[in-house]
Amino acid sequence: MKKTLAVAAVGAMLALSACGSSDNKSNSSADSGKKTADIRVWLNGADTPDDARAWLKKTFEEQNPGSTLTIEQQEWDGLVEKLTTALTSDKETPDVVEVGNTQAPTFTTAGAFSDLTGDLTDLGGDDLLKGFVDAATIDGKTFAVPYYAGSTYVFYRKDLFQKAGITAVPTTTDDFVADAIKLKKANPTPKNFSGFWLPGQDWRDGAAFLWNAGGDFAVPDGGDWKGDLASAESQQGLATVQKIFKEASGAPADATEADPVTPFCAGEIGMMVRPGWVKGMLEDPKTGCPDLAKNLGVFPLPGADGHPAPVLLGGSDLGISAKSKNQALAKKALALMLSDDYQTILAQHGLTPAKNSLASKLGTDEYAQATIAAASNAKLTPAAANWALIEGDRTLEDLFSQIAQGGDTKSLADKADQHIAEVLNK
Repeated sequence: MKKTLAVAAVGAMLALSACGSSDNKSNSSADSGKKTADIRVWLNGADTPDDARAWLKKTFEEQNPGSTLTIEQQEWDGLVEKLTTALTSDKETPDVVEVGNTQAPTFTTAGAFSDLTGDLTDLGGDDLLKGFVDAATIDGKTFAVPYYAGSTYVFYRKDLFQKAGITAVPTTTDDFVADAIKLKKANPTPKNFSGFWLPGQDWRDGAAFLWNAGGDFAVPDGGDWKGDLASAESQQGLATVQKIFKEASGAPADATEADPVTPFCAGEIGMMVRPGWVKGMLEDPKTGCPDLAKNLGVFPLPGADGHPAPVLLGGSDLGISAKSKNQALAKKALALMLSDDYQTILAQHGLTPAKNSLASKLGTDEYAQATIAAASNAKLTPAAANWALIEGDRTLEDLFSQIAQGGDTKSLADKADQHIAEVLNK
């Protein structure tokens, strides 16, 4: 059902847009004429810190008397379907939306966002993260801009390393997996303890082992795409993932990676791969466990060759809905979200800022160093226009969950490859 809705909704969006660039031009110039409005900003999950949200609302309303800014939090799960519905509606559309950087190509191709090409210089120009800008650029026109990035790296319990007799952080993939298994054996209680926490649906962190073996989710095939999960390289990577599920992780096979704080604070995690902003969540006296977090150490996930593994370069883009009737005010809100002041707040919470010149705001401690090291070999998902449909229909969550339950990786991969090719080549 979700699969059909996602494909149908984006298909309808593509049909309505006909030619994304020309429609966006007309939409972006068709402001409502109102001098004041309530600007609705959709932000996803809890990644954006509260002080950044408060600064944005306060500053926008001070600079635009009579107008208000309302932040509406959405959840990542089911976001593609919710966006495809909202962005095609004159009445329901938000004004500014956050979208995952791997989802952006689908929405920009569909003409869902206003053309920001003429605003790029004022928003940061060449200082903006180039890969994010490129992914949101079609036929020379840019329809979304980077919001933040976040390479993931390993958080580990130093006290549990010592208890298990692990004297140094691992430097290769094989050592990492061996240490994860050793940690689990050294901590028989609680029963769901994870030497390396890898929930069954967590394909985003599992991707590192796939890429590390030379595999991928999909690869170009002439002018089309084909699934690559059944290739020998991908099968090697998925075999490693299944070994971790079986011998090192105690996380449920049907769980997502959405909440690492609860299991960590319950003493159920020896190592986990998470983005840097999780540190703030764990140290928060209200929602985290500061005393336990004092035992934390970090290092980049090691690859087979001793260099950092190719982890998923996560992050988000920002776009202005082409259906928004408040284009001018929406651009003012977007500009504030890319301002040095706002981006510095994000950086202070461990989010890699949208501007290269602000990278130093991440700090110089081991967390900043791990962020920089992890980013050195980070990757993005396949740059296919329809990739967001694959993320939206839960193909990968289902695949990894079935692998976690002991399913045959080759037959599961063959089935997933067929579906991936069908969706990406529509």
